[in-house]
Amino acid sequence: MPGTELPAVPPASGPHFASHGGLRPRRNFLQTGALGLLGLNQFGRLNSLAAPLPRTGPGKAKSIILIFNGGAPSHLDLWDPKPDAPQEVRGPFSTIKTNVPGIHVSELLPQLAKRMDKLALLRSVHHEHSSHNGGMHWATVGRPYAVDSTLITPGRSDLPGVGTLVGWLAQRDGFSRGVPPYVITPFPHCDSKVYLTPGQFGGCLGVRHDPFVLDDDPNAATFKVRNLGLDDCLTTERFQQRLGLAQHFPAPSPGIATALSAEIEVFNQQAATLLQSGKAAAAFDLTKEPNSVRERYGRHSWGQSHLLARRLVEAGTRFITTVNGPSITWDTHKDNFNTLKNRLVPPMEQAYAALIDDLEERGLLDTTLVVWMGEFGRTPKINADVGRDHWPGCYSVLLAGGGIRGGQVVGASDSIGAYPKDRPIRPADIHATMFAALGYDAQHLTYQGPDGRPMPLSEGAIINELL
Repeated sequence: MPGTELPAVPPASGPHFASHGGLRPRRNFLQTGALGLLGLNQFGRLNSLAAPLPRTGPGKAKSIILIFNGGAPSHLDLWDPKPDAPQEVRGPFSTIKTNVPGIHVSELLPQLAKRMDKLALLRSVHHEHSSHNGGMHWATVGRPYAVDSTLITPGRSDLPGVGTLVGWLAQRDGFSRGVPPYVITPFPHCDSKVYLTPGQFGGCLGVRHDPFVLDDDPNAATFKVRNLGLDDCLTTERFQQRLGLAQHFPAPSPGIATALSAEIEVFNQQAATLLQSGKAAAAFDLTKEPNSVRERYGRHSWGQSHLLARRLVEAGTRFITTVNGPSITWDTHKDNFNTLKNRLVPPMEQAYAALIDDLEERGLLDTTLVVWMGEFGRTPKINADVGRDHWPGCYSVLLAGGGIRGGQVVGASDSIGAYPKDRPIRPADIHATMFAALGYDAQHLTYQGPDGRPMPLSEGAIINELL
């Protein structure tokens, strides 16, 4: 029909790989065998010695939970329905009212609709990378990667993503909660586990700021994060005595000291800190939750990851990413509508509603910012396989808690959801708002980039309507 043809967007680069191999994320820094190499002078000190950075923003958040739908959900079939568009654009789903007059969402989201007064919906987010890893990098780092490709992997010259930077800020501010400041569950951002998304690890900030990657299914019957506590035969006092002895070991000779040995020292320091506190072991232990609570979140990987995120917030972790994949599960090039309705949306919405309610009931929602996003949206025009393809031209992001003013929509897409119509928003603007919610001025606080120059936390502008 006239008016429904879309301008071309470059196709995603590369095939979708399902095999395992190549670069793998660290399971976590406690399983590297590093504790056997104890040549440290300041063993157990996790935090940077730099002076704390000023908290200058207006926010009240203490932690952030990023819910990331790897593969990219369709904004048109969830948050930004177009009931007046042609059939080949609007799809089969009807819209429903929310508890905020004038705001409508897809019929697939009845639980979200009941909580709209607590939520802020951004409908005009956009960038220019249409490959999964390129899009995930832009969405989480706030800047484009050098190439728009899926066939990329992390390196030590990467710019850090928002989660890495929040963890870095926490350590600069003297973080000492006995839990990792930045956690990813259940699996890392990736297009298959061969090609991990750059930006989610320490990058140019160094290995000290790598996240704790769960890399396991928290819903598995045998799930347990091992090596987070001391052996039964080893008391805290004996462990501290061993650490004291390690300080007397001679430093490595220049011929032995390498970048790898320096990384092992960092792993040792972090491991010792977590082992001595015991808080991390308790936070990751989902068996401490009543069965009724676990059922409320959903006995699936996404539900238990959201529950784990809440436990980590309670323990003091500053940034938790739940990657609701694994890999690019939301990549609905084929059979988009049945896949969303029958497989993807029900467990996702169950977990999300439970998280919002649980945080509110525990008095944590005001201090916990919850952000729900994917790497881009999906094409307005339905393809021949009854699916939707990659579309970074416009998509939606949902925020709640952490001082965010709910019950509103910010920005609007055009009549077919292809491009922003009003109030265009970039990923960097979302990041600047996240930092502001934590109390940081993202444009005036800097870190040292890979070329040695100062880089602002974000080059975006705060979305003032939210705060």
